[in-house]
Amino acid sequence: MIKVRDTGSSEADEKIKHKISNNLRGINEKSRNYIRDIVVLINREIGINKIISIILFGSQQADNDNSIVSDCDLLFIFKDRVSDHHIKEIERYFMALEIKHNFKEPSSKLTSNVLGVIQQSTGMFVSHFLTKQKYWEQAVFYKIFRVNKVFSAMFAPRNIVLSNVIQNSTILYGDDLRNIIRPKIKISVREMFRSTVMNLMISFFALLIAPRKELNSIKYQLEAIKWSLKASNYYCFEDSKVLNTIVERFILFEKPKAQPKAKRFYFSFFELRNQPFNNLKFILQCPFRILKIHVKAILFRKLTKKKVSITKFEVNEYDILQRDFPLRY
Repeated sequence: MIKVRDTGSSEADEKIKHKISNNLRGINEKSRNYIRDIVVLINREIGINKIISIILFGSQQADNDNSIVSDCDLLFIFKDRVSDHHIKEIERYFMALEIKHNFKEPSSKLTSNVLGVIQQSTGMFVSHFLTKQKYWEQAVFYKIFRVNKVFSAMFAPRNIVLSNVIQNSTILYGDDLRNIIRPKIKISVREMFRSTVMNLMISFFALLIAPRKELNSIKYQLEAIKWSLKASNYYCFEDSKVLNTIVERFILFEKPKAQPKAKRFYFSFFELRNQPFNNLKFILQCPFRILKIHVKAILFRKLTKKKVSITKFEVNEYDILQRDFPLRY
């Protein structure tokens, strides 16, 4: 296993830690320590001046959807002159820091081979993404998130993911480059079809590996449900609310008789996010729920006839008559 270099304090390191700490208020201690170690590591390996921006996004932000299965999503945007070799070298140390701070578990060769395929293709359970400024400005999805090029082109809801990063993020260091790619993002129904297929693939993959308890398949089912909800919510409302709010919205989309069943499913979802174990009943329900979430979202957009703007990201109010609910297939 790769050993992390000593991150003992120096005057320069302490200055960097202090600067970063000003933007970490409200974030849990585990994530704060991980982020500080990573920034010090970058400074020692290639120099912090080689970084254009560090962006924290996802569930580790203050007052967000943090749970025991949450990772700490960090996007590092390097200057274009930083070589790919340097980026790959420093990424090896990032992986070791993920293990040190319990964002990643040491795994056997078998586990790494089985799970590495889906993680490399989707970016799931990866706590760091390293890219260059040119790739960010051109919104080259697979280069930004270092995922499989073919898989991302065919199945990833690229614009929805980028939109969520823009809305649901904090600049920890450097320049705010989020506005640069806003005009390049356009949401269409194709994004929803991609999201449906991708999350169903993840769900069936989790079913396939469920007999191997050491592979912890429930984490993949939980991620598939989470990203189905987040993608579908953004498609409907163009916002990035916390999961509790999103779940409440999608429960309201159900027929009155179906709402108790939906509530039970989502109650299990939140419980398993905090205490994950292979709940067979929940696992078997996931593919049907993923399909239902996406269909409801597509019907909602069709019902409201809402046009998605390329540059508008504000929360919108919707005047929907009560007779329009629940959404029906």
